[in-house]
Amino acid sequence: MRMDFRPFSVELHTQFRGVTQRSGVLLHTRGANGVDHWGEYSPFADYTPRRASRWWAAAMEAARGEWPDPVRDEVAVNVIIPEIPPAQAAQMTIDSGCRTAKVKVGGYGSTLQDAARVEAVAGALGPGGKIRVDANGAWDVDDAVRALTELELAARRGGLEGLEYVEQPCATVHDLAALRRRVDTPVAADESVRLPGDADAVVAADAADIIVLKVAPLGGVRACLNIAERSGLPVVVSSAMESSVGLAAGLALARALPELPYACGLGTSLLLATDTVSEPLVPIDGVLRARTLDVTV
Repeated sequence: MRMDFRPFSVELHTQFRGVTQRSGVLLHTRGANGVDHWGEYSPFADYTPRRASRWWAAAMEAARGEWPDPVRDEVAVNVIIPEIPPAQAAQMTIDSGCRTAKVKVGGYGSTLQDAARVEAVAGALGPGGKIRVDANGAWDVDDAVRALTELELAARRGGLEGLEYVEQPCATVHDLAALRRRVDTPVAADESVRLPGDADAVVAADAADIIVLKVAPLGGVRACLNIAERSGLPVVVSSAMESSVGLAAGLALARALPELPYACGLGTSLLLATDTVSEPLVPIDGVLRARTLDVTV
């Protein structure tokens, strides 16, 4: 089976965790039945060879057409709200059509600014909406307790019951476990689950209520299914800011999981100004559906 390699670079609308551009290589094969298979290799520049090798494994799995069969046709997704002003955050939420929003916090601004953003997004979601926050490991345990107290109140001021969960509030598994004993907000582990075996450490430490799985950093769809089964914890499937080709792998995982209790973090193509396909893999009315991608690279 012949494999093509196509370099690509895509631009973001808004700086996201210091990144304004994503680049990598697309892998392509055509099966005997004439079906095209695409994989994306786009590790971040600071990744070690060991971590980047998992991205390669995931790209090869996709390019060889080795994804498992799906058990559902579509998945609900969250809109991701960068650290932007409240009014802009509210409008972005409305425009997305999603009923769940993930709000970035703990970065450039103060807790008061984060709270104002959370309140605005909660108000934009309206009754029945769900809001989760993501600190990317920015807080120590005491700071996390204080911040979550304010953010829970902000969500309630916006008309919701509170936060659905907080994603990676602290950097270490030890601190995640300590925080869980001090707050009622459910804790999701994201950056703490980056290599096969990491989820075992999270579970052993009783450090999370939920684990976030990203296909590329963990080595592929099948590797993630194994991690989910072994952990026994509810799973949120998320992206690693890939192009639509990489997002398709996350969608394949979400469609294959036996249970999917939470909206997925697979709406990130909305943050891209350019893409690797003619029609980006974007959610419609908060739902992402699998389809054939017309790759333009």
